[in-house]
Amino acid sequence: MTETIEIAAETRTLVGKSSKALGAQGKLPAVVYGPAIESVSLAIDKHGFEQILIHSGIGSTIFHLSIDGAKPINVMVKDLKHDVLKGTVEHVDFWAINMKTTVVTSVPVHYLGSAEGEKTGGVMVHELREISIEALPGDLPDSIEIDVTPLEVGHALHVSDLVAPKGVTILDDPEAIVCAVMAPAKEEEETVTEEITEPELVGKDTEEEA
Repeated sequence: MTETIEIAAETRTLVGKSSKALGAQGKLPAVVYGPAIESVSLAIDKHGFEQILIHSGIGSTIFHLSIDGAKPINVMVKDLKHDVLKGTVEHVDFWAINMKTTVVTSVPVHYLGSAEGEKTGGVMVHELREISIEALPGDLPDSIEIDVTPLEVGHALHVSDLVAPKGVTILDDPEAIVCAVMAPAKEEEETVTEEITEPELVGKDTEEEA
C-alpha cells in the first residue's frame, strides 16, 4: 500500500553553488516541478528527510508537500543527487503528480522464504534488486514480493513469473532473470573436470608403426 508522508518546505532564493550554505542551517536544497506547476526552488529539513530515506521506500512514497504553509500538493521523489565521497543526499527533485494519472517508478524486490536448492548446497543469486512498474499513485506497492521457496538448484525466476498487484503493470523485460539458485562452486568444478578429455595425439600411431 502506498505510504503518504507530510513534509514542509520553504521557498529559497539561494541557488546554484550558493545553495550549499543551506547545509550549515540544517537545510537541504530541493526543487518541485510538474506538468501543472512551474518549477519552484525549495529548502527542506535535512535531518528529517534523511530519516525518511532510512525508513521508507522512496520509489512508492507520496509526499504531501506544503510550501510556505500553503495547502499541500501531492509529489513523489523524481531524483536524488548524492555527494560522491560521503554518499549523503545533496539535492532532491520532487515531481508534482496527479492522483488520477499513472506514474512510472521503481520499487524494491522483497524475497520471501529460503529456496529448497539452498538446503542442498545451492547458492542463491539475486539478479534484480528493483522492479520498474507503472500504476496510479494510490496503487503503488511498497515492494514486489517473490516467494523463492520452490526453487531447486539450476532453477530461476524470470520477470514473467512475477505476479503484479492489482492495478500495477511491470515494465521490465519478461525474459530478465530475477533470481536463480546456482550449483555449489565445487560441484561446478567437478562437472568441468569430467567434461575435459585427453586430446588425441595426431600422428602418434604413424610414428609407432615407423
